[in-house]
Amino acid sequence: MVESTYGDREHPRPVNLPHEAMADAIRRTAQRGGSVLVPAFAVDRVEVVLRALSQMRKQERIPEIPIYVNSPMAVAALEVYKRAGLELRSDISSDAFARLNNLHMVRSSQDSRALTDRRRSSHIVLSSSGMASGGRVLHHLKEMLPDPRNTIVMTGYQGIGTRGRSLVEGADHVKIFGELVPVHAEIVSDNEFSVHADAADLDTWLAGLDPAPKTVFVTHGEPRSALALATRVRRNLGVEAVVPAYGDEVELSGGAASLPGVSLAGISAAGVSAAGVVPQPGAAVTSDLRVREADAHHVVLEGTITINLD
Repeated sequence: MVESTYGDREHPRPVNLPHEAMADAIRRTAQRGGSVLVPAFAVDRVEVVLRALSQMRKQERIPEIPIYVNSPMAVAALEVYKRAGLELRSDISSDAFARLNNLHMVRSSQDSRALTDRRRSSHIVLSSSGMASGGRVLHHLKEMLPDPRNTIVMTGYQGIGTRGRSLVEGADHVKIFGELVPVHAEIVSDNEFSVHADAADLDTWLAGLDPAPKTVFVTHGEPRSALALATRVRRNLGVEAVVPAYGDEVELSGGAASLPGVSLAGISAAGVSAAGVVPQPGAAVTSDLRVREADAHHVVLEGTITINLD
């Protein structure tokens, strides 16, 4: 079983400097007197974004404007990273993302409201959730989206039906707390932050499995991505790849898998001898199969398939 979030594409590789889309957006926004909002997942993504911002500062790619982390869970996670010490990877120190100059942790709801409501000079806010589906980030979006000086930087996959998806697809309004909020702020996507494997990564992972899979079930992706990856797996690896529908049931036996309504792999045929006689290409097949029951996702057949072995 394999995911397919990015099954139809490959991640962009930095041409020159990493995360230049974000750095350039921060520079532009600060120059016009606006602020930057980064919706980010509270655990792991906030830390990775902070590390990228730290590197940009060291390289003098962005101005040293204040950075606020406004997510109780993200603040708590940062405290865990600070205590991690030697448990972090040898080339990473928590100082690189948890102890930046001019970094402020927003803990209380009162401080959050003050950050949202008060007019401030240019700054950067990291807030959850990453797809703008809930959390404190909504208060920032409501305040910042109508101002063309501001920028919203999306840092990961945006699921269908989320505000984040609407923003990256160019919506001119989004609904927040029952109100339609106009989108005049600049919307930028930095896709280098994604931690989901892309199509090439998934190909490589599947090709390295030993023993090789007989059937690959492609899940966790939008229909276009899942179907594209299934096609790629069949083409590149020469194994069966199936995109199950919601509610499908799979029977696994003897290393073969059958998915009702999708494949007949694994059906046993009476009359094939233990000596290993197998049907030849072009052998005649007859059947009296009939539908026993069916719904939107399943068709259950009953009857007999007869293959001429002569």
